[in-house]
Amino acid sequence: MISITQILYSIIFFYLALNNTIHVLCQKTQPDSVSYVLSCGASSHGTDENGRRWKSDARFLTNSSNSRTATAQYQDPSLPSTTPYMTARIFTSNSSYKFSVSQKQSASITAHALTQAYIIREFSIVPSQSGDLIVTFSPSSQRKGSYAFANGIEVISMPEIFNSASLVGFSDQFVDVRSSSLQTMLRLNVGGQYIPPNKDSGLTRTWYDDSPYLFGAAFGVTSQVDNNTKIEYTRDVQEDIAPLEVYSTARSMGPDAKINENYNLTWVFQVDVNFTYVLRFHFCEYVMTKINQRVFDIFLNNQTAQQSADVIAWAGSSGVPVYKDYAIYASDRDDDDELWVALHPSVSMRPEYYDSILNGLEIFKLNDTTGNLAGANPVPSAMMREAEARAEAAAKSFTFSDSNIAARVIGGVVGGVVGCAIVVGAAFIYVTKMKSKDNSSQCSSTNWLTLNGYSHTSTGKSTVSGRSNASSHLSSLAAGLCRHFSLSEIRHGIDDPDNPEAVFSQIVNQRGR
Repeated sequence: MISITQILYSIIFFYLALNNTIHVLCQKTQPDSVSYVLSCGASSHGTDENGRRWKSDARFLTNSSNSRTATAQYQDPSLPSTTPYMTARIFTSNSSYKFSVSQKQSASITAHALTQAYIIREFSIVPSQSGDLIVTFSPSSQRKGSYAFANGIEVISMPEIFNSASLVGFSDQFVDVRSSSLQTMLRLNVGGQYIPPNKDSGLTRTWYDDSPYLFGAAFGVTSQVDNNTKIEYTRDVQEDIAPLEVYSTARSMGPDAKINENYNLTWVFQVDVNFTYVLRFHFCEYVMTKINQRVFDIFLNNQTAQQSADVIAWAGSSGVPVYKDYAIYASDRDDDDELWVALHPSVSMRPEYYDSILNGLEIFKLNDTTGNLAGANPVPSAMMREAEARAEAAAKSFTFSDSNIAARVIGGVVGGVVGCAIVVGAAFIYVTKMKSKDNSSQCSSTNWLTLNGYSHTSTGKSTVSGRSNASSHLSSLAAGLCRHFSLSEIRHGIDDPDNPEAVFSQIVNQRGR
């Protein structure tokens, strides 16, 4: 049986794990708000990359006997920190956490799930009537041996920031967002940079760069508020709606009116079908100062969500944030799991500038009629499926039956024995032939062979000269430049073979017949 630690290690390494973090947001100005930031499976407190402190989750479990803790043996380089991703709590049967929350405030739950190294899942739930929030993890009953696990849980109270949203495609119809549970699909700081949770306006949200979701080559232009313009929140749009950094940057279409008339500034997102989505558009004009200077239309999946959007007319002044919510149902009738967001200048209004602008975008998925928020498992890409097929085929090509393996082993052994016998026989014949040549007194031609007797390294006295010197093996260069003579050749070519000094001198100087 595979241990829990081994399971977690392999899951993190192959990017297949569910890495759940539950996160309920709070407003930092609420004196009675409560928050929980828990590292699941950890035995002690830890700190993440943003300096947030995570506590052990053990005391919030309603029944600890249904779970076990595990620690990963390998940290993926793309993980932002060891906390809370390197520890987990494994649930082998239904297990729950219980948190005390305010009855007057709603909550947002975030679950982190591993697809590559990790991703984030965030859920906003309706206000609790009992004062308790119960979060239950249930292993799948459809697969034997299934389990659930969580790496970290955050529960933070949040204020009411949702109202109703107009339903695109249905005139005069609205969706009551306050009575629904939501899953946050994405938060984008349009035209700006990544905003980590500790830089958010008190709700520990994460805002991402929008450029990966832009469609086509027309990216528009980005801008940032100058030092002479101050962003001022209002009673309708307070700081908890979005941080100042979101309203301080924007993406627009550019200064060329003719080009802007012929394209849409477009973003494309992958979503789960058969759900209703609420999109929150964040706007703040810090360039235009008058009504009808920049007017544009908003489209969702080629349907008009808003005609003649004029940010100055909505906000009343430059530098004032404003947001608008729109809802749309993503149907599977076209077998399409994409959500398209497009902006285009409102030509019919004849604005001063043919342009559009967006500062931030949030996408939320509403629960269906059964209260469900779960979508289908993502389908691997065609490239991934092809790679897996090639790997499987390669593995099969190296798989043999027991009889084939035995035959190959026996054949290899027999072949090795025969080969050794041939080599030994050839060596024996060669040595015998060389001995017969050495016994002859006639001078014969020889090959350029090394003399192993001169390849040692030592320090001592030469028996020839009597002087102290260091003798060493011939270098490869010297060995290539000098001819080596057999003993019979040396004796035949030395003037006085009985004089050792003469023998040594003539060998070194290659003086012979």
